[in-house]
Amino acid sequence: MIINTGGRTDIVQYYTKWLLKRFEEGYVYSRNPLFPSKVTRYELTPDKVDCVVFCSKNYKPILSYIRHINDRFHTYFYYTITAYGKDVEPGVPSIEESMDTLIELSQLVGKQKVAWRYDPILLTEKYTIQTHLETFENMAKRLSPYVERCIFSFVEMYKKLEYNMPELVSLTDKDKQQLAKGLGKIAAKYGLYIQTCGTNGDFQQYGIHPSGCMTLKILGEASSIVFRELKHKGMRQGCHCIESRDIGAYDTCMNGCKYCYANKRPEKAFENFQYHDPESPLLLGYLKDTDMVKSGLQKSFLVKDVVCGQLEFEMEEKNETDYQ
Repeated sequence: MIINTGGRTDIVQYYTKWLLKRFEEGYVYSRNPLFPSKVTRYELTPDKVDCVVFCSKNYKPILSYIRHINDRFHTYFYYTITAYGKDVEPGVPSIEESMDTLIELSQLVGKQKVAWRYDPILLTEKYTIQTHLETFENMAKRLSPYVERCIFSFVEMYKKLEYNMPELVSLTDKDKQQLAKGLGKIAAKYGLYIQTCGTNGDFQQYGIHPSGCMTLKILGEASSIVFRELKHKGMRQGCHCIESRDIGAYDTCMNGCKYCYANKRPEKAFENFQYHDPESPLLLGYLKDTDMVKSGLQKSFLVKDVVCGQLEFEMEEKNETDYQ
């Protein structure tokens, strides 16, 4: 099973103390966002978790403690650094500070475990195609020695995005082609592996690899482990990632990014923070008498760890529905 710490919120940025406590105690509760009275318990132990996946815009709060997790678990780290400033990402550190932190993270865990996310790409009068390409090149030049790959996507026009960012300029197919061509050229210049994330469109002619940023192949090669060959259902339309279990909660990220899909409104995250207790097994609040708690199905995707260069295979059930 894959544990995801960054799909619903930026746990690393704002809830590191809670996350470390969860790993220390060896379990976590996750409330179902669609059925709030349903709570799942996941064991956070190496024998139950194949890989811990992180996704954050600021790893600084966890750098001093990252080895406590990385030494016990197979891990992978997605670091999002974009061209935007405080006008779009109010709670995110500057580009220079973010790059410094990424380099430090890479030196601690190894570049094979770090991917740089440059997404979503959106256009305004300030953030033009030229601005993106110039910023991307400056970043690629510095970051390419410290990351395994770069992942980008074009912004999806959610309804609330029209309200949150009225300054958005619609991305045309021509814009996407121009951006993809430029990104591909820059990536090739610095020897950077570049791919899309859930983006409709084929840009392979520009040296850009297809979608699938959290696959068992990527996670396995990063930690030198071997996964079973399982179908990647994806997390949403156009996504080719392996299914994971997210331990975060929506409406809790205080980065305030205008394009965010995980917050109904920026203020809601700050309102919810008052219900956070680093000692609670839940990210927000505590268990209620009306809650129904069940243990999550935590079957391994692993074939088995490589031992002395040989693979030892386990007998597996033929029915793989539990893995889908």
